[in-house]
Amino acid sequence: MGLFDRLKEPVFLKESSTTEERLERLKNLEPYLNSDGKTLINQDIKCLEYGMFGEKQIAFELKNSHIPMYILHDVYLEDGELSAQIDYLVFTKKICFVIECKNLIGKIEINNNGDFIRTLEFEGRQRKEGIYSPITQNQRHIELMKKIKIDSKSNRLIKFLAQKTFDSMYQSVVVLANPKTVLNVKFAKKEVKEQVIRVDQLVNYIRKVYEQSSQSAFSDEQLLNWATSYLDFHKDVRKDYTGKYKKYRMNTMTEPSLRTDTIRNEENRILEGDTVFPLEETKLFKELKNYRLRKSREENIKPYYIYNNLQLKDLIVKMPKTIQELQLVDGFGEWKAKKYGCDILEILNKYL
Repeated sequence: MGLFDRLKEPVFLKESSTTEERLERLKNLEPYLNSDGKTLINQDIKCLEYGMFGEKQIAFELKNSHIPMYILHDVYLEDGELSAQIDYLVFTKKICFVIECKNLIGKIEINNNGDFIRTLEFEGRQRKEGIYSPITQNQRHIELMKKIKIDSKSNRLIKFLAQKTFDSMYQSVVVLANPKTVLNVKFAKKEVKEQVIRVDQLVNYIRKVYEQSSQSAFSDEQLLNWATSYLDFHKDVRKDYTGKYKKYRMNTMTEPSLRTDTIRNEENRILEGDTVFPLEETKLFKELKNYRLRKSREENIKPYYIYNNLQLKDLIVKMPKTIQELQLVDGFGEWKAKKYGCDILEILNKYL
C-alpha cells in the first residue's frame, strides 16, 4: 500500500514556519541590545508570538477535523519580483483552501464597500482605524499561485485547461484566529461575508464548501500530486530581519550565533571526523537518500512524497532522537513520523 492509499485523516506535508526561527533569533539577540533596542525587539517578539498563536489555533482545528486532506503551512512563492507568503494551503479532493490568518485585536467591521475598520478601546475611549483588506491580500496570493501553476505547464492545451479550471478549484478564506475578536459583517456584501470566518468555524466551512462544490473529486494519488506540486514551488528563503537592531547593539558584547544558522550559512556544510563536507556529500545524507529511494520503490510513489531534499537536510541539522522530536522536523507530522520514524531514527542514531 502506498502513501496515498491510506489517506483517512489530515496530513501535514509542511508544518514548520520561518516565524519560529525568526523568533528564536530575536530572543537570542535581545540580551545584546541597549535599553532602547530591548524595548523595540520585545515589541517585535510579542507580535511574532501573537501571530504564531493564531496560526497554531488554525493548525489545531485542521488536525482535529478528521477530514482527509493535505496541508502546507507557511508557503513562500516567488516569481520574478512578485512574492507571496501564504499561511496555509489546505488541499481537499475538490478544493484548495488558501488561508490567510489574522489574529486581530478589537472589533472588526466590514462595510458595504468591503473596507475593514477596527475599533479599539483604551481608557474608556474608542478609536477607529482602517486596516488593509486581508481579502485583497489573499487574492494577490492566489493570482501568483495561478501564474506559477500555469507557467509550469509546457503543453499549450494543458496551459489552457489549467487557466480555465483554476478559479473553481481554489477558495480564498480569511480566518480570524483571536477568539475575543468581535466581527460585524452586517453591511458587508455576500461575497465578502463568505470569505471571512472565525477560527472555530473553519472545519464546518471547509465541509460546507466541499459539499457544495460541483468539481469531480480527485483520487488520493491525484490529490497528493496536487499538494506536492506547491511544495515544489515553495522556496526556502531565510531573510535577515536583524538589520534594524544594529544601531542598538552594545559594542562591548558579541552577538550569539545559532547552530542551525551556522550550518545553513556555511552553504550546508557539516563536520565528519576532521573534514568539513557539503551536506549532500556526507554519508548520512546519502544513506537517508538511499532509504527514501528504496521505500518509494516499495510503495510505488515518488521519493519526495516521503521527504524532499530540504526536509532531508533539516533532518540532519536537527538530528531528532525520538518520534516526538522527529515531528518537529519540517514535513513530519504525526502520521508520517509514525510510518517512517523508526527506520529514520535508526539511521540517524548511527551518526550521533
